[in-house]
Amino acid sequence: MAGWYMLTLVGDDKPGIVANITDALFKADCNLGEASMNCLGDNFTIMVMVSTKKLDSEIERVIQPVCEAMSLRYHLDKIDGKLHNHHQADTIITVSGADHAGIVAKVTTALFNAGLNIIDLRSEVAGTIDKPIYIMQIEGMAQKGVDIMHGQ
Repeated sequence: MAGWYMLTLVGDDKPGIVANITDALFKADCNLGEASMNCLGDNFTIMVMVSTKKLDSEIERVIQPVCEAMSLRYHLDKIDGKLHNHHQADTIITVSGADHAGIVAKVTTALFNAGLNIIDLRSEVAGTIDKPIYIMQIEGMAQKGVDIMHGQ
């Protein structure tokens, strides 16, 4: 019976990371579930659900040569697969403003206290080095409604 793992990888962004990792997993009879793969700054990160009959040590043997060749760090965790069990966002919020320490904590705490369950958050730093602007795109569930926040 197949088991599920969450494989996370991070390293400097370079061509071929996705192709090499997914090819190695495919050749080792691993199936991929849901995945998130993207650049954050000049780094590339992957989070992918992997289904396989192999032990975690066997998966590590498969990906380790690719990770070493591409200077990637990885982490592997046993998980419950639970595919097709998504929370669907019913609210999208965009926040932008001068970048400062604590902006993510303050915004997400206010949203949580207002009743929003955050299921996806993407952010980037725009502007200039002297005047950075922090931009967040937040998706969440507000099925019970969200209290209006004035002046927060």
